[in-house]
Amino acid sequence: MKLSKLALAFAFGAALTTGVQAAEDGKYSVFLITMDQIDQHWVRMNDGAQKAANELGNIDLTWMAPDIKDDSKQIEVVNNAVAGGADVIMIAANGPTAISSSLKEANAAGVKIIYVDSPADFPALKTLATNNMAAGETAGKTLLKHLNDKGITEGRIGIIGVNAATNSTVSREMGFRTAFANTNFELLETQYCDGDTAKAKDIAANYYNLGCIAVFGTNEGSTVGAGNAVRESGGEMVGIGFDKSDMVLSLVKNGQLIAVMAQNPDVMGYEGVKTAEKAMKGEDLGEEYVDTGVSIITKENVEQFR
Repeated sequence: MKLSKLALAFAFGAALTTGVQAAEDGKYSVFLITMDQIDQHWVRMNDGAQKAANELGNIDLTWMAPDIKDDSKQIEVVNNAVAGGADVIMIAANGPTAISSSLKEANAAGVKIIYVDSPADFPALKTLATNNMAAGETAGKTLLKHLNDKGITEGRIGIIGVNAATNSTVSREMGFRTAFANTNFELLETQYCDGDTAKAKDIAANYYNLGCIAVFGTNEGSTVGAGNAVRESGGEMVGIGFDKSDMVLSLVKNGQLIAVMAQNPDVMGYEGVKTAEKAMKGEDLGEEYVDTGVSIITKENVEQFR
């Protein structure tokens, strides 16, 4: 633990960060850095992290993130956290490569690194995340069964990604494509929306115009966009996706999405803070990678997840 903490006197602004404050003496300073603060996925992760911090009583937790998914802005947030006296950084990396140099510098300055949700190339003490390849394959198999049950054995399927650099969503796409190997379905080239719901809706609508019978969203924003496009198509196209938010659950309940793969970001945040405290105390952290699991939400069980 550092003997003193620097006050965060940086003018980050509301768009860049939330809840920044100087760490109190006698507490470990832990920074949760996510890809943005827009998706409810990250809000739930912070809720889990805050729950653990409250239980432990010796963690000063700060949640920081760029206003949009952007490598350079996330690098700036990491640098600000180091300058602000971070003992531990819990980070969901926007991309595996761009952020790595900043994390290496942070580690060299004595900051411990833990990954939550999406790792970078730099080695960390522990990674708490979904096995995204397996979860993507589960999404693919769920859609494939749905189509086969309706007697559909061929057709075009569109995929909406976040960007080509985010490991978590790229792995979901790869797993999804694996499920359709050796079938007569044609999976089109992935289009990217940067997590923007409106852009995702336009992409999904274009897939529909290209004759797609289904569309897969790899994160919350792309899934909401896909569901909205399905609604406007009059149900002639089906959607499936990832993550759990009020809007996503509403789209599942109303049938615009046949299913979504729900991660457990609250578990990632909770266990991340617990791991941070153990790391500061020099305790054994156990396995370097922990799969925090995924659930399949459908119209039949959606109320259980509200």
